[in-house]
Amino acid sequence: MSSSVASGPFLSVIVIGGGAAGFFAAITCAQTHPHCQVTLVEAGRDCLSKVRISGGGRCNVTHACFDPAQLVQYYPRGGKALRGAFSRFQPQDTIAWFQSRGIALKTEADGRIFPQSDRSDTIIHCLETAAAAAGVSVEPGSGVVALEEIPPAETAAIANSPPGARFRVTLKNGEVRGADRLLLATGSSASGYRFAQHLGHSLIPPVPSLFTFQVRDPALHARAGVSVPQAQVRLKVGTKTLEQTGALLITHWGFSGPAILKLSAWGARLLHESQYHGALSVHWLPDHSPDRLRETLLEAKTSHSRKQLSNYCPLALPQRLWGYLLERSHIAPDSRWADLSKTGLNRLVTELSQGHYTIQGKGVFKDEFVTCGGVSLKEVDFKTMASRCCPGLYLAGEILDVDGVTGGFNFQNAWTTGWLAGQALGQGL
Repeated sequence: MSSSVASGPFLSVIVIGGGAAGFFAAITCAQTHPHCQVTLVEAGRDCLSKVRISGGGRCNVTHACFDPAQLVQYYPRGGKALRGAFSRFQPQDTIAWFQSRGIALKTEADGRIFPQSDRSDTIIHCLETAAAAAGVSVEPGSGVVALEEIPPAETAAIANSPPGARFRVTLKNGEVRGADRLLLATGSSASGYRFAQHLGHSLIPPVPSLFTFQVRDPALHARAGVSVPQAQVRLKVGTKTLEQTGALLITHWGFSGPAILKLSAWGARLLHESQYHGALSVHWLPDHSPDRLRETLLEAKTSHSRKQLSNYCPLALPQRLWGYLLERSHIAPDSRWADLSKTGLNRLVTELSQGHYTIQGKGVFKDEFVTCGGVSLKEVDFKTMASRCCPGLYLAGEILDVDGVTGGFNFQNAWTTGWLAGQALGQGL
């Protein structure tokens, strides 16, 4: 895409934030608009830190969902705004972008897409190489302490500033930069939110999303590491109920796994308001109705009457979990199937299909830490990611009130909004 230069021989573009969205925007802008001088500043010593730790260090690049209408359903907040954005840049485009740069990707059974190498360094190296090739100046350790719009008459006072620069960017080391265009891609940092508000934006209060549940149950904690591939979980907070399905993992503090993380994402604000207390119901075998469970247990009672209940589980459950559910049903594990009473059987069916647990806090899912909240989406043009409040300002990534469930969706938001911003940053106002 070509565009005319609106102010002087070049446009100065400063990208604040060296995460996925910032890097992708900087690369896209520099490649698409050669007349732009693109500088990326990052407060931390290293860029792309969340890319490095995501997916357990493997980097869940995106998700194999290629229908924008279906894709937006994985975003508790921001799906409506992303619908048009995904029609311009979606997971297929992300895959093509990396593959065109020699990165082999693979799709796992659950739809998550990783580099074939199973190393996040592969993605980081690709982005850093692309940025260097495009002429992006990447400056880690360059924290921004102040942003402000500047009157044209003051531009000349800023060293190396292009004529008509709109923004004054003050770095932690005292250096002052001028910029025609500014992109905020600061993620969920407090400073990024503060800069956005200073430049006219309103903020939806950010709260955690994608977190684990704390359950005070030593017997449950003793089964840490046990998981099931598919469980149905229901969360009740006050009069509201949310439901999700997916893999469920027992931890040293309670529950985790995709089912819980999805539930935490959709219930992020609700749980925050309840101080992370609520009632959780678990169906460990959602493809089995209570009646089917009862029939299976009665058949085991008849066919394996002499066996101890702890030694024979007629259901596709880990042995350690089966023993735990027997304990919760007040059934002696060394009792025989023949001795299982009707009351005991009913309690066991209930534990299997609607076991109740009390949530008494949250943990942190460190690899995929995401927030609910951010800059109001009404104040951003999702065709270009341009601010509706401040000409020359653009926003991308998690600074916006957009968040997805676990599985590569948050990175896809970063790639898409970064790409759209990069396309637009070099155009005339």
